[in-house]
Amino acid sequence: MPRHHRTLLTDDLIARVHDRAPVHDRDNTFPHDDLADLHAAGYLTAFVPAELGGAGLTLEEVAREQVRLAAAAPATALAVNMHLVVTGMAALLAADGDDSMRFVLQDAAAGEVFAFGNSEAGNDLVMFGSRTRAERAADGGYRYVGTKIFTSLSPVWTRLATFGLDDADPSDPRLVHGVVAREQGGVTVGEDWDTLGMRATQSATTHLEGAYAPPDRIVRRLPLGPSADPYIVALFSVFEILLAAVYTGIGRRALELGAANARRRTSMKYDGRSYADDPDIRWKIADAALAQDGAELQVFALARDVDERVDHGARLFAQLVGLKVRATESARVVVDLALRVSGGAAYYAGNELNRLYRDVLAGIYHPSDDESAHATVAQSVLGAVNAR
Repeated sequence: MPRHHRTLLTDDLIARVHDRAPVHDRDNTFPHDDLADLHAAGYLTAFVPAELGGAGLTLEEVAREQVRLAAAAPATALAVNMHLVVTGMAALLAADGDDSMRFVLQDAAAGEVFAFGNSEAGNDLVMFGSRTRAERAADGGYRYVGTKIFTSLSPVWTRLATFGLDDADPSDPRLVHGVVAREQGGVTVGEDWDTLGMRATQSATTHLEGAYAPPDRIVRRLPLGPSADPYIVALFSVFEILLAAVYTGIGRRALELGAANARRRTSMKYDGRSYADDPDIRWKIADAALAQDGAELQVFALARDVDERVDHGARLFAQLVGLKVRATESARVVVDLALRVSGGAAYYAGNELNRLYRDVLAGIYHPSDDESAHATVAQSVLGAVNAR
């Protein structure tokens, strides 16, 4: 039987978001109107189960929505992605009987906006080590002291999922994952987001200055290093798939623009015929479509596997980080080919392809980066490196 994919984003909403995207890119501003529209559409509770007042969408359904949203406004999609990742993790865990993040779903249903405060400058261990200190309070909660970078939604988040290192017991250091509330203080958000692309995400640096997570907002205390804890599995699953969806959306829009430009442009050399009839241009468009088709199919397929709890065994992390690398690199290829068939007009500031080109480059900076992903995939195929 054909699958029915539920949707929350109307064509009118997508059109409004698309129309505002160049303004926020030009002015380097946060898309407050976009967020308001998404909130009104129930998109911030997409993952929240129906019994808690949300839409109860699956990971595949949200991935499909993120592709559509990113095709209209990549930075808006990437910004809201962080909220969706936190709530998506909570939904996956809850569906498996783990209520450690149920409060996230309840808070999201109440209108709270979640962000991720995980990335740190110079921390190539990413989730498996931290430069941030997690200082245990007398009541069992924790205070976080450190600096997080690339904190999307920085002007509007009200809840921050973050982590730090508790090494009070040197024999048993722990990575402590918790959620802090902005209104409780201990947080300073910088005004340092002035980037090449993805400008509307406003992913400013966040300084944690004793930000407090009470005991009932501490989600995990994990040992250093890689972990197959369900929390980490859920984090990687939702983060990598939805990230891949955003960049796949960029590729989808670039292919549309490239094809439209090829049809619009005419050739003096070929007596005014459309470039869409030029065999070299057709080859490039076909190359772009080949890459785009592969990207979309793999994003939705792996999302469906996660929804259906298909067992990928020891190769799951390799599949997830591999998806991120392939999707972001495919999007860069598609955007590049679209530029090549669109003529010099695409080189001008204000042209949508120009913006997509700048936005798509951000994909190389998200975890897992190429080096980490290749190490993970190699280990999944060859095993660990033998010590000499």
